[in-house]
Amino acid sequence: MIIILNDLALPVSGFRCGAATLLLCLSAAHLPAEASQPNVVAVDGTLCDLTRTLAGSAAKVTCLIPPGGDPHGYQLKPSDRQALSKAALVVHIGFNLTPSAKKITAPGPVLAVGELALPNYRGNDPHVWHDPVNSSAIVSVLARQLSDVVSASDRPALAARASQSKAVFDSLNGWASQQFGSLPAAQRVLVTDHQTYSHLASRYGLEEIAMLDSYSTGGVLKPSSLRTITSAVKASGAKTIFPPSLPANKTLKRISRSTGLPISTTPLYGEGVGAGMTAISTSVKNICTMVNGQGGNCDRSAGNSLSNRWSAIR
Repeated sequence: MIIILNDLALPVSGFRCGAATLLLCLSAAHLPAEASQPNVVAVDGTLCDLTRTLAGSAAKVTCLIPPGGDPHGYQLKPSDRQALSKAALVVHIGFNLTPSAKKITAPGPVLAVGELALPNYRGNDPHVWHDPVNSSAIVSVLARQLSDVVSASDRPALAARASQSKAVFDSLNGWASQQFGSLPAAQRVLVTDHQTYSHLASRYGLEEIAMLDSYSTGGVLKPSSLRTITSAVKASGAKTIFPPSLPANKTLKRISRSTGLPISTTPLYGEGVGAGMTAISTSVKNICTMVNGQGGNCDRSAGNSLSNRWSAIR
């Protein structure tokens, strides 16, 4: 015998339901899969990609800061608060990357996963994910936290995705080491406006010159500061000034004229992922921009293979 309800044919023998519970059982058969998905909120763009990749279809992930957004000055919107009100888990980098994250409340835990992954870091650069080793540690923390909120049946697949993700970051670390290692020691220099890449610089033996952080007050470039920057940059072996966006601002143009160094025609993505990009493809693009700008020849093909491996994680 078959019961047909809303075009769904159901064999009565397949249900162990009494008459009083038959409609309840039939209604449950219609529940969409996403009804059981926990809601997870990732505050910034890099964590958004990591969280979505790990969660797969096991959780509904909402991202607050879009690609290209500024995590430092981000303020919560009414739509953000609505998403947070349903969140079983909220994740952000921590280290005061997004000060407004301190105001977040939600039904579930609100966790600074960067701080959990790097409990011994005491520096002042919150952009910890630019070091692939740090990102791999963040993946481990995210996977543990997601495992607490997804269904038991989804946990094996989550663990598999975490393992694949960590393997990609391990490969990214090896690839990045080769790219920067191909540069002569005197050219392993990164000239930017603000301190954003200290973790990457430390990992691969680069000298980071964050001009405005090191030689100006409140971002104001005085003539004496310009002379100091010019001297430091000329002595560093730098070949290129790397802007955070294009067109470059007036201050970087002044420094370019003073030092004689060109401004890169490709910006660096320091605050998250690029539009339409992933954490891996953004990192690959950043690293190739740095290496090529300093006179090297980045192996973009191998980098793109890493991006493809990341995108294939399911």
